[in-house]
Amino acid sequence: MIVQDSALFRQQCFVAGRWISSDGRVDVIDPSTQQPFGSVPILSDEAVQSAIQAADAAFPSWKGLTAKERAFLLKRWHDLILDHRRELAGIMSREQGKPIAEAEREVLSCASYVEWYAEEAKRVYGDTIPMGQRGKRIIVLKEPVGVCAAITPWNFPLSTITRKAAPALAAGCTVIIKPSSYTPFSALALAVLAEKAGFPAGVINVVTGEGDRIGHILAKSKRVRKISFTGSTEVGRKLMRDCGESLTKLSLELGGHAPFIVFADADLDLAVTEAMTSKFRNSGQTCVCANRFLIQDTIYDEFASRFIKEVKNTLVVGPGNCTGCNQGPLIDEKAVVKIESQIEDALKKGAKLAIGGKRVPGRGFFFEPTVLLEVTCGMRIAREETFGPVAPLFRFSNEDEALKIANDSDYGLAAYFFTRDLRRTWKIAENLECGMIGVNTGVLSSEAAPFGGKKDSGMGREGSKYGMDEFLEIKYMCLGDLD
Repeated sequence: MIVQDSALFRQQCFVAGRWISSDGRVDVIDPSTQQPFGSVPILSDEAVQSAIQAADAAFPSWKGLTAKERAFLLKRWHDLILDHRRELAGIMSREQGKPIAEAEREVLSCASYVEWYAEEAKRVYGDTIPMGQRGKRIIVLKEPVGVCAAITPWNFPLSTITRKAAPALAAGCTVIIKPSSYTPFSALALAVLAEKAGFPAGVINVVTGEGDRIGHILAKSKRVRKISFTGSTEVGRKLMRDCGESLTKLSLELGGHAPFIVFADADLDLAVTEAMTSKFRNSGQTCVCANRFLIQDTIYDEFASRFIKEVKNTLVVGPGNCTGCNQGPLIDEKAVVKIESQIEDALKKGAKLAIGGKRVPGRGFFFEPTVLLEVTCGMRIAREETFGPVAPLFRFSNEDEALKIANDSDYGLAAYFFTRDLRRTWKIAENLECGMIGVNTGVLSSEAAPFGGKKDSGMGREGSKYGMDEFLEIKYMCLGDLD
C-alpha cells in the first residue's frame, strides 16, 4: 500500500469539524529512510485557540447526550478502526518505523480502549450516603470535567490517543488531541474515522505544531480543564508548572526504567521468551520495556547464554514493510547517539559487549540489538532510560539486593520478576516501588488494567474503570427539608 494514496492520510488539522491548514508546515520523516514523505501544519496561536473554542462550544451538547448515545458513537468509531486496521498500520509503520505486524497489533490495542470505554460510558455511578442530620440526604454525582487535551507521544501513536480520548469522550468531555510531530498522521487518520463515525463538530479536534508552544497554550487556557500527557519527565514537569496557574487537572505518564528480575527458581525458558518480548518490542522504544535485567548470580551465565542466542537467532533489523523483519529503526539520530554514548560509558567502566553494539550502516536510524554483560550500578545505563534495543545484564545474590537495585531509580512505572515461590511473589511485589508489576510475564498493558506509575514516572491512571475517573468531577448534593 502506498500510504499517501489512503483516504485516511490527511495533511491538514481537524478543528470544529473542518480540515484546516496554515502557511507554516513541518515535514514528517520516515525513520527507515531519513526522508520526508508528507507534512502537517504548524498552527498559529490563534488557530490553537480556535480549537479550544470549538471544543468548549461543543461541550454542553455533548455532555447533554445520554451515556448510551455517546457509547453508540464510540462503538461506531471502534468498528471503523478495525475495518481500516491495515491502512492505519501502514501509516503508523511509515511514520514511526515499527514492523507492519507489530503496527497491526497496536491498532487492535487502540480499538480495544474505544470498545472498553464505549461500555464504561454507561457505568458512571454516583452514591447515596447516610446523613447524620434528620431530614437530610447526601447524593454524590459524577460529571464530565469539561474540555480535555490529550498530548501524545510518537512511540505508540494510536493506542496512547484512544487510551486518553476514549474515556474523556465516554465521560462527556470534548477533546483536543496534540500528537507528536514525529507521528501526526496516525492521529489525523483517527480523526477521519471519528468524522465518519458521526461525532459532532468540535467534539474531537486534532492540532499540530511545536509541542512546547501548543502545550503552553493548552495549559494556560481557562477553558481547558484537564490535560493528559504522555512523554518525558522533563516536559511533564514543565506542564505541571504551567497548569499550576490555571489549576488545570493533570495526569502524567512519564519515563520508565523497568527492572526485569529473574530469580534462581524461575522457569528460564519462560523468562527468556518474555525478556525478548519485553525488551525488543518496538525496538525497545516503550516506557514499560525492560531496561535493567537483574539476574541471580547462580543462573546468570545460563540465562545470558540463552538470551544472547535468542537475540542472535530471532531478531531481524529492517524497515517496517520488510517481510520477516521484526526490529524497526529508532525514531531519530538523537536516539541513536544516546544509545551509543550509554554503551561507550558502560564498556569503559567494565561491561562486556556480548552482541550488537553498533548502528546499522546505510540509511535509516537502525541499531543492532545489543546485550551487555557484567553491568554495574555505577554506569549511566543503570540510571538513564535507554529507549532502544540494548539489554544490560546485572548480577544480584539475594532478594534484598534485588529490591535495592530495582528501587534505586527516580522512576517507578513498571517492573517484572520471575519466580515460582509464592512467598517471594508477595514480598517482591509489595516492596517494588512502581505502579505496575508483571509476575512471570513481560507484557502487562491491557484496556482493563490501570496503567501508570509513581515517583518521576508520573501520576494518574489510564485504562480500566479507574481511567474514567480522571475525566470526572465529583459533585456533592445535600437535600434538606425531607421530614
